[in-house]
This record gives sequence, C-alpha cells and structure tokens, in this order.
Amino acid sequence: MSTVALLPPRKQPKEESITAWALAARGGDTEAVEHFVRALHPDVRRYVTFLGADPQSADDLTQDTFLRALSSLHRFEGRSSARTWLLAIARRAVIDGIRHSSARPRLVDAADWEAVVERNQPRDLPGFDDGVVLAELLDALPDDRREAFVLTQMSGLSYAEAALITGCPIGTVRSRVARARVSLMRWLGEADDG
Repeated sequence: MSTVALLPPRKQPKEESITAWALAARGGDTEAVEHFVRALHPDVRRYVTFLGADPQSADDLTQDTFLRALSSLHRFEGRSSARTWLLAIARRAVIDGIRHSSARPRLVDAADWEAVVERNQPRDLPGFDDGVVLAELLDALPDDRREAFVLTQMSGLSYAEAALITGCPIGTVRSRVARARVSLMRWLGEADDG
C-alpha cells in the first residue's frame, strides 16, 4: 500500500474564491486578507518544506512569503490564480533563503544539534510514521522532480500552474511528475519486500 494513498484528502476553497480574496485584499479588505492567508498558509508551508527548508526555517519562509505577497498585492491582477502567484513568491523566498544561508552559515551552540532536534520531534502523533516515510521518500527525489510532484500531487496545482511557478514547459513538469511517481512506487515496493 502506498504511503501517499494514506494521506486524507484536504478540502480546499475553490481557486476562484482564493483569487477573489486576493483581489479584495488588494483593495484594502482586511477580512479578505485573513481568508486569503488562512486558505493558502498550509500549501505555502508544505511547499517551502518540501523544497528543502528545515522545520524552523519553513515557518520563517512561510511568513516571509506572505509578507512579500501582501506588500506586493497592489501588483496582483488576477491573470493567474492567487495560489499560483503566491507559490511563485514562495519559491523565490526559498531561493533567497538558501542564498542567504550559504552566504552566512549559522553557528549552533549545542555540540550535537542533530540529537537535540531528534529529541524534540513529536513522535506520538497519528500518522507520524507515514509522514516521516513520505518525507524521506520525497527527500530522496532529485529537487526538480520533488518540486513538480509536491506542486501537482500534494498542493493540487495543475501542470500549467506548476509550469508557471517553476519556469519550465508543461511537458517537462509532466515528465518530472511521472519519473517521481515511478521512483516513489519502486521505493515503496522495495520497502514492502524488505
């Protein structure tokens, strides 16, 4: 049985509603801002995490994404869905975060930071093991395949929207998703046999 199949389906607001909230927020509607952020926060958090952000920086990158988006809402015209627009901003925030981190490495006070992180991870949550397995499998994928898979299969974007975000042709996105599926299914099969 596939780990991906174990994830419950998420009920998401329709794209039209999210885009309408973004346009209303652009006009100064504070309630629309709240609806917009609440609707897309889980998707942005998931996306930046699967692009390689550690849990602590994923929160920071998610916040940075929304700060960037809200400060540039005046430029959003609704030509694409608000989700597509926001995930493109998230992608740039992650790239900028990686550049910043590589330019200024952080110092850690703990002698064995991995052990500290391991001890502080929640383990008694329902579905925790499945989530860990899925995260490990996704981490094993090449970055371009993981990004295409997360955008289309986990965030629910169309291939065209994923192509806009990643800046590559739709056919390339389809190919990356197909290759990611093949790899994931092979690894799941090996895990079941082992």
